[in-house]
Amino acid sequence: MTLPSQLAGVVDEFTAVPPEMRVEVLLEYAGKVPPLPDGMARDGAMERVDECQTPFFLAVRLDEEGRVRLHFDCPTEAPTQRAFAGVLTEGLDGARPEEVLAVPSDLPSRLGLGEAISMLRLRGFQAILARLRRQVELAGGGPHEAPAPR
Repeated sequence: MTLPSQLAGVVDEFTAVPPEMRVEVLLEYAGKVPPLPDGMARDGAMERVDECQTPFFLAVRLDEEGRVRLHFDCPTEAPTQRAFAGVLTEGLDGARPEEVLAVPSDLPSRLGLGEAISMLRLRGFQAILARLRRQVELAGGGPHEAPAPR
């Protein structure tokens, strides 16, 4: 399966370093999470990922060109979860919906993180990716149409 070029570059960066350095590379991505746009807040506009131990919120929007725009909110005191958001932002923000929907759920393994972080954190990363894909579908970018407003 082919990954979007931006995400493939992220995977290449991780797999190019020895396993003992992957946590360090991962944590560098914590600083790549942009601030939320004005007016966007956790209350209502963002979905909580309950599988994460730390409060982690995400929102997906399609821009005027139909490209996926990602928004994450996670405390700075949770660098691993912020790093997951940074990896996804770097690899998928601006991608086409079908590219996001095609990202395999084993992305953390492709990054070589299975040897570097706990299984609990890996499951959190997979849950974030699953919610992200679901939101892309709900935004009208996938096989399911967004529900009609009431």
